[in-house]
Amino acid sequence: MAEQNPKKDGKLNIELDEVTAEGIYSNLAIINHSVSEFIVDFIKIMPGTPKAKVKSRIILTPQHAKRLTKALADNVKRFETAHGKIKDYEQPPIPINFGPTGEA
Repeated sequence: MAEQNPKKDGKLNIELDEVTAEGIYSNLAIINHSVSEFIVDFIKIMPGTPKAKVKSRIILTPQHAKRLTKALADNVKRFETAHGKIKDYEQPPIPINFGPTGEA
């Protein structure tokens, strides 16, 4: 059997292990950026708890961040077409303290 070449046939074999497939719940995302990267921190906040932890951090190039924005917007549009408008509730401002901030 010939090996697949993603550049040639347009297919990419992506593996997903069981632990990663379970996912991580997040109800807050904080985005920062520098000239060379976008950093997205996914956080789970529990009501009435004064402390929350970053559950996952994803670092993207500006080009990938733009592609992600487009793909997410397209998926939200398709979801709303199939299931109706997503309600956007007002959220109270969350005071956030990450400690010292760095620069890239």
